[in-house]
Amino acid sequence: MWRNPPFPCSAYRTSRSHFRRCFTPSVGLMDDLSTKKCVPCNSKDLRPMTEDAAKHLIRELAEWNLINEDGKLKLNRSLKVKSFLKGMDLFKLIAEVAEAEGHHPDLHLVGWNNVTIEIWTHAVGGLTENDFILASKINKLDVHNLLGRKAAISSQHDC
Repeated sequence: MWRNPPFPCSAYRTSRSHFRRCFTPSVGLMDDLSTKKCVPCNSKDLRPMTEDAAKHLIRELAEWNLINEDGKLKLNRSLKVKSFLKGMDLFKLIAEVAEAEGHHPDLHLVGWNNVTIEIWTHAVGGLTENDFILASKINKLDVHNLLGRKAAISSQHDC
């Protein structure tokens, strides 16, 4: 039995086989994450995941980076949008997903076209499965019409 699982699973069990089924990328982890709902951040079962677990999961999120800021792990993604208003449109799309999940990213628009998305669970001071669920759902948004030409081309080639 593990005392501190590397990261929570809504259906977490103490068996290693369940852990592998729940978190092994080869069995469609990101598909599973994009269909999951974030759990409330006041859950007593919610704990920050280890850096090793986060490094494993980040490989499944195209265009996201894992950053360590003052000892706190965060997910980070940068985008260039076509215009300031397209940046606001992107924020609105992300906000709709965030509201539906009850889990909110930090959104930054610097200059007129540089968007940065940071996701981490403030309540635990690090990353949880919720953060990867939200990032996966953000990745599923159709944003190509909002992105600058170079960013849109790059994003299409990553699929």
